[in-house]
Formats: sequence, C-alpha cells, structure tokens
Amino acid sequence: MKIPSLVLRRLYTYGSLMNVTNGVRFSLKNRLGDASLTGISRVSVAGNDVPLSGIRLEFEDHSTLPAPGVSPERPLPFPLRKVVHVVVPIQHLEPGKHTIAISVLSDPFGELAFDVEDAIKAERPRRTVVPRDPANDYTREMAEARQDFVQQFTGVSLHHLGSFSFDPRDTAGNIENFVGVAQVPIGLAGPIHIHGEYADGAFLVPLATTEGTLVASYNRGIKVVNLSGGVTCTVQDDRMQRAPVFVFDSAREARAFSEWVTDHEREIRDAAEATSSVAKLLEIDTYLSNRFAYLRFNYTTGDAAGQNMVGRATFAACSWIIDHVQDAIEIKRFFLESNLATDKKASQVNIMRTRGKRVTAEAVIPRDILIENMRTEPESLHYHLNVANVGAFLSAANNNGAHSPNAITAMFIATGQDVANVAESSAGIVFTEIQGDGALYMSLTIPSLIVATHGGGTGLPTQRECLAILGCNG
Repeated sequence: MKIPSLVLRRLYTYGSLMNVTNGVRFSLKNRLGDASLTGISRVSVAGNDVPLSGIRLEFEDHSTLPAPGVSPERPLPFPLRKVVHVVVPIQHLEPGKHTIAISVLSDPFGELAFDVEDAIKAERPRRTVVPRDPANDYTREMAEARQDFVQQFTGVSLHHLGSFSFDPRDTAGNIENFVGVAQVPIGLAGPIHIHGEYADGAFLVPLATTEGTLVASYNRGIKVVNLSGGVTCTVQDDRMQRAPVFVFDSAREARAFSEWVTDHEREIRDAAEATSSVAKLLEIDTYLSNRFAYLRFNYTTGDAAGQNMVGRATFAACSWIIDHVQDAIEIKRFFLESNLATDKKASQVNIMRTRGKRVTAEAVIPRDILIENMRTEPESLHYHLNVANVGAFLSAANNNGAHSPNAITAMFIATGQDVANVAESSAGIVFTEIQGDGALYMSLTIPSLIVATHGGGTGLPTQRECLAILGCNG
C-alpha cells in the first residue's frame, strides 16, 4: 500500500533543523513501523541537491555512518521510534524557513520520498529551564535533580510531593519533567450490586477526591439500590471520533467532495485502519456549511479511550484523501481537527451521536425502602425532577440530574482516566416514573462516557491497583 504524503512527512522531526560545526543537521524518526534502510538516494536542502558522498548519519549512541555506507548489502536497521540525525556539509543557513527534500529506500516500505519546510531558529538569550536528560529522563536521580531545582528556584522543599513508591520509569509516556506525585485521598464506596452484560456481581468503587461527604453520599445511594436489588447497566453504543475539515472555493465543491468521500469510503477505511490493529472505522458523518466540508470519523477503539489512536488513523485517511481527490476537486486548506469532535468539550452532538460509551443505569426503588432510608416518597422525588427539568432547560445545562460528574471525576482520578474528559462525560439524562405499585423507576443515561482500561494513565501503579479493585484491569 502506498504511504500517503502527509504520513511520510511525519518521518521528519520538525524543529530539528540547525547549523552545526560541519554544516547543517536535521533528524528523522521512524513513525511508520519496524524497517531497515537500504539506501539514500537524494538529499536536497534549500533547493540544492547535496552530494551523498559528504553526508553523514549520526545516532543516539554518538556513532556515525557515511550515507553511501547504507545499501541493500549493508542495510541500516531502522526500527520503530529509532532516530537518525542527517548531517549535510553545506554552508550555514540563515534564520527562517528552508525546504528539505529527501528520498530513501527501505524494506518493507520501498522508496520513501518527501519534502518538508523547517526553520533555522534565530539566537535567543539563554533562559532558565527545568533540568532534563534527553537520553534517560525517567530516573529517581532526575526526579531529585528537579526537586533540587524547585528548592533553588522557589525556596520550597518537596517533602510530600517528592515522595513516591514506584519506579519513575513507570511514568514514561504519561508525564514530562517528572518531579513527584499528587497524593489525592482515595475512599471506597460500595460494594454495589451491578447487573451488567459484562460485569455482574458486587463491586467496590475507589473514589479519589478531596470533597468531604462525596463518598458518604454515594454510599447512602448504594445502600438504597442494593436493598432494591441492585442496578442494571446497559452499554448502548461505543465510538470515538476525530473530525477534520476541508476548505474549498465554493459550497458546490464542498458538496461534490462530500459525495466523493461517500463513493470512496471503503478505500478511506483501509487507509485509516492500516495504522492500528485495534481501531475500526464505523462510518464517516458529513456536515456541510458555507464552503466547508466537516467529516466526523467514528471508530471503535477496543479497551482504549482512543483519542490518539483515532487521531493517527484519521490523519492517514485524510492524507489518502488529499493524494487521491486533487485531480477531481481542489482542496484549498485542511485541518485535522475542526472542533466538531468536541474533544474535551460538552456538546449537543456528543449527546445525540455518542462519544465514548453510551451507558444507561436503571433501578426500581420500592416505596417502603425509599421512605425508610431516605425519608422521602417516590412522588416527591418525581415531582422535584419535573421542577428541576425546567431549571436545567432554562440554564441550558447538559445534565438534568444531581451530580453524576462527582463520582465520574473521582473514579477518573483513581483509575488513570484523562480527567479533562469529564467535560463530555458530565452529560447526563435522568428519567423517573411512578410504577403501579408505588415504586420509583429511575434511570440515568450518560451519552458520552469516555473510559479506558488500557493506555494512558491506566498503566500507572496506583491506578492499576484501583482498576484491579473494580475487576477491570488491562
């Protein structure tokens, strides 16, 4: 499969162009997959081809290799995430943008040819920076070096923030400039009796919060639903989005583009799913406005929340689109995210179309249990919800219930979820009904609950333990 041009350009590390003692240097990083380089056929800087005989490759271990030394007989291993610095013997470049073109031969990808623009940065005064070791930054020594830096810079000693029980290497990929931990109290709610399609039984719920009475209030509610037979939970939908936008000269071209996308959805799906063994493209929703075509890509992402996964997949799909549609329709501009996915933002489109999991929890509370334990009657609660619905409508709130985001936030912190996703996950739709026997039927639908048991912060030691408590680690 031919690799789209936008994806190829990601081999180049933007910001790496610099003047060095013997010429100019830039960096390549393998972001495609395990491969080997079998030749370097062209390097051009600022519009001028450079003889390969003078080009040198440098590696993270400070070893070097002349560019002609790479051949099919002497392939250069180029595994995923490996970095190669290319040193070109030319005069120093002036500050500003310059074009770089490169063509290499590889196995199994074949010829990889692309061009990019990068800039030489003007000299700036040295600034104070947090200590960092580019080669090995996730060590206890580097954490202590940053703690010392904090004390020197602010006069504050980190007695509590600097105390942690796990290897700093566990945080790689989750934090930069690691200096310590925020110790948030964790309380237990439950056990709560759940009747789900996947989870069925009694579960303890870890809640990380500093809000007094939060755990106690949830335990009161759990007592009532347990006495009533528990809660029935249903996952009604599951999808994650990325929403690029394409700009055209006119509304008619935008409409023609949307029709072209519909006709080529199979090929677009192949390009997207080639980036992941997990992400599966469900469908592409098209929204036209002015001279813009907004495409909302909908995926399933397995046990991961999937925002980064679908970002990579959609980038590859859009790159394929750009390479193949230009003969028919000219795209003036393209942006990978248009705000129509409403990542980390509450929105009506997510309430209607789902982002993450659409989940409904239901319980029937007998009249006597409600009166005995909550000192209220079903009719009173039902009437109050009707009044509160008017208040929610007047305020344009995204939740007509009480405070489901409290538990969601506390569970997110405890289990390593992306806490900013509370913005979408705060949406909630509560419905009540008085049944013939006087019992109160209650249900809550959360239409955009973004949760994961894999990836992100779920692999950190404390968060992994909390997921294990819930029985859903990994």
